[in-house]
Amino acid sequence: MITSELELITKALLKGQANRVKTLTNLALENGISPRVIFEKALLPGMQEIGRQFRDNYIYISDVLIASRAMHAGLNVMKPILANSRQSSLGKVVIGTVAGDLHDIGKNLIVMMFRNAGLEVIDLGIDVQPEDFAEAITEHQPDILAISAMLTTTMGMISETIRELERRKLRHEVKIIIGGNPTSYVFAQSIDADGYAEDVFQAVDLAMKLIKNA
Repeated sequence: MITSELELITKALLKGQANRVKTLTNLALENGISPRVIFEKALLPGMQEIGRQFRDNYIYISDVLIASRAMHAGLNVMKPILANSRQSSLGKVVIGTVAGDLHDIGKNLIVMMFRNAGLEVIDLGIDVQPEDFAEAITEHQPDILAISAMLTTTMGMISETIRELERRKLRHEVKIIIGGNPTSYVFAQSIDADGYAEDVFQAVDLAMKLIKNA
């Protein structure tokens, strides 16, 4: 029964049916399915499939945005429950997608996972300039800066952001992790980032490890 309910949410997400995702998520919660299970077994698989279809040129960016709205419809239903169940913050993260990049699916999933893990998250959104990352570090003094890039053409903005932090003498005030389709462990090393995460689960594990070892 639980599996079928979750499959319905996934199917609605893949079709971009935001209202149906919202309704089905509410029903799943009423039937005792936890927000974490809904996220990990319904919403996350749906968005991973959307990401795969986009990378394979099977769908267009407009389809991705529609699916993203459907995902948010489900996440918004669960936010109050997750907020009530969270313990005190275990650490603080500033996150954003680099300048020139308008992709937010992966970033939004990681934000959700970070918050579910008990981290305080300041989400700068998409198309974030290096200067804006630097100012956010000065203002919020986070433990982690998480930078996302989904396009090969915007990868350079990650290294530019790190150079901006160095110019402002902020580089060693924060641990930097990167992620996104064109990035890699080798690239992270080459730009002096503190870590690379291949998926949302690795991102959470990496952030928690870096905070613990700080």
